[in-house]
Amino acid sequence: MKQSLILHIPHASNFIPDYDGYTASKEELNSEILKLTDWYTDSLFFTESEIIVKANFSRVFCDVERFSDDNLEIMSRSGMGMMYEKSDTGKVIRKVSNELRSRILNNFYNKHHELLVHSVIDQLQMFNRALILDCHSYPNIPFKRDLNQQTNRPDFNIGTDKFHTPDYLINFSISYFEELGYSVGVDWPYSGSIVPMDYYQKNQNVQSIMLEINRKLYMDEQSGLKSNNYPLTEKVVKAYIEKLRGFLN
Repeated sequence: MKQSLILHIPHASNFIPDYDGYTASKEELNSEILKLTDWYTDSLFFTESEIIVKANFSRVFCDVERFSDDNLEIMSRSGMGMMYEKSDTGKVIRKVSNELRSRILNNFYNKHHELLVHSVIDQLQMFNRALILDCHSYPNIPFKRDLNQQTNRPDFNIGTDKFHTPDYLINFSISYFEELGYSVGVDWPYSGSIVPMDYYQKNQNVQSIMLEINRKLYMDEQSGLKSNNYPLTEKVVKAYIEKLRGFLN
């Protein structure tokens, strides 16, 4: 039996399941969703050979890649913790009561992470190893709330974790994209890669690496539509996944 990657796709959806607490208009929310969604990452990364763990709701509703505890989440200072209360420009878009926070934590955030944990457990039980590919895209121009405001962003970014990302995966990833003529950042413009808290800094057999695609490579960021370059970008990403899986087998 061949082992599969765990593809974590947290920000591809534009669906708001529940509008409780929102003070922004639908037009304002749609503008924010257009800006913040990792458009088409659920198709760019999709392959039937891998395990898919996807959030089927917008990050503007609940961001599963943030810490649920605002005291641990640096972006909560900007009103963009697990539940976004402010837009990228800093405007209040939502009032979050304790009841609403608890409901979304239990019904959406925790359930998503349970799926991720169970996927890791299954891989560890079968192969004594699990490899998560954290699947993202990012805008070519930094968001106003981005911690890194440096421009001239690379075509692809590799996000790493010192404990959970082996050097050989980093080196392979850099070489793969650079040999195709792309520019590559390492933990720039964004850093890290998701690991379930049950295993974080505890089990190095749970490995994780993040791949982020600059949206200029495959879409028009103003309209949200795919560009003519989309098929090539999809081909490059899927070939990367295939080669990455080779390290497991």
